[in-house]
Amino acid sequence: MAGLTVGLMVIPQGVAYAALAGMPLITGIYASLLPALIAVLFSASPRLSVGPTALTCLLVSASLSGLAAPGSAQWIALAVWLALLSGLLQIVLGFARFGWLLNLVNSPVLMAFTQAAAVLIIASQLPALLGFSEWDTLFTQPQVHWPALAFGVASLALLILARRLRPGFPTVLTVVVGSAAISYAVGFEARGGAVIGTLPQGLPMPYLPSWPGWATLGQLVVPTLVITLVSFLETASSAKVDNSQRGQRWDQDQDLIGQGLAKLASGFSGAFPTGSSFSRSALNLYAGAKTGWATVFSVGVVLLALLLLTPLLHHVPLAVLAAIVLVAVMGLIKPRSFTLLWKLSRVEAVIAAITFGVTVLAAPRLYWGVIAGVLMALSHFLYLRLHPRIIEVGLHADGSLRDRHLWKLPPLAPHLYALRMDAALDFATAAGFERAVAEHVATHPDTRHVMLIAHPINWIDATGAEAFGRLRQQLDDQRIELHLVGIKLPVENVLKLAGHLDESPRLHLYRTEAEALRATDALAQAEPA
Repeated sequence: MAGLTVGLMVIPQGVAYAALAGMPLITGIYASLLPALIAVLFSASPRLSVGPTALTCLLVSASLSGLAAPGSAQWIALAVWLALLSGLLQIVLGFARFGWLLNLVNSPVLMAFTQAAAVLIIASQLPALLGFSEWDTLFTQPQVHWPALAFGVASLALLILARRLRPGFPTVLTVVVGSAAISYAVGFEARGGAVIGTLPQGLPMPYLPSWPGWATLGQLVVPTLVITLVSFLETASSAKVDNSQRGQRWDQDQDLIGQGLAKLASGFSGAFPTGSSFSRSALNLYAGAKTGWATVFSVGVVLLALLLLTPLLHHVPLAVLAAIVLVAVMGLIKPRSFTLLWKLSRVEAVIAAITFGVTVLAAPRLYWGVIAGVLMALSHFLYLRLHPRIIEVGLHADGSLRDRHLWKLPPLAPHLYALRMDAALDFATAAGFERAVAEHVATHPDTRHVMLIAHPINWIDATGAEAFGRLRQQLDDQRIELHLVGIKLPVENVLKLAGHLDESPRLHLYRTEAEALRATDALAQAEPA
């Protein structure tokens, strides 16, 4: 039943998404056959519905805009190259165990890009839905095709209503079949209405694209990277749900390989890059799919439709396909996500807003939105790494060590500077660590003890070791004693190898904060303020 439900949904969706990608409509069905079977065989998440997705198809259309005419032989060849290149890239990343690279895109950037892409998809489908050819003609020659408008609006209303009332019912196929029957009965095509038209029957033939030339191939590099990134992040959102329900750890590298092979299969079928559809995958799980056999059965349904039922799609109005796409992407627009993000992190909210704006304004080259978002997020991450949180601590009433200035706490002991750095001690933080201690000693010349709460420092590199050595030497020259609290074994080993933890009367090591606090009590008694 799960396979039947998804199979009946993927047929009209595949045709609609192929139109979004500027490809021949039949390629949407081709992309739902062999790629889905390959993904079941080689992916770690066999219950995902692999095939055409709205975001990937929009990226294909945006990437090829200006390089060829939509639907032309050159356009098809370039779309196939996108499928092959992105598939090969995913396979290489999977075998190299480089799935972690996908973590470079954080959630706010992906959320903003997805919503901006959804807005662009809706804008691209409104002309067909509302019965006019292009946005320009609405202002210059406002000729609305009223029957197409009726089909589009009625289909949209039915799909939205059914999604809320009966999400498991094959409403998409029902609307497609019903609209085809009505279109045929009223002579919609004869009255100038745009319909799907005649689709080829039979299995897809092997497709080998011609060599596009190095110059054209170079123009596909950035789109390939973005399609790989976005399509696999779509996969991640569904795969995490699937694997959590099965109580298993998600093997992202194996899914990279399986999804990459699916893209290769799609390319050699003459279709475009595929991905994991979140809506169809969710429907598959909702309908009760337990194994990959549900996907195999859905492929059988699609295959049967391709061999026998494609003539029934001839009279389906394109306005109905536009309604199918709109309903699929409307759920991606969530303005409250920006509001919640603003409450959590204003910097990340600004990054998300800029990503949204760049994606919309850069259309059709909307992949610049992802690139801008990733660069801003990485810059913010680098800024935080270069400016670690370093605080002076005091003893709170609950017995913990907290920010002394924030909580207005007294020093742990007279002439003592107790600090904590909540970061690794490496090349990015070493300068800030040295500066914090040096500035305090310079502004407090009576300082005779420096205590470093070291347990948050879980990593140290050669630069950090050198900085620690310089600091210890400077403190020793000023006859200031250094107290280290809770130093972790990996950090301690590096400092010992560097010769910076040699025994000295001015160096004191404590394993716990309690031990260090007893030492500060002794200091307070020995050196009253």
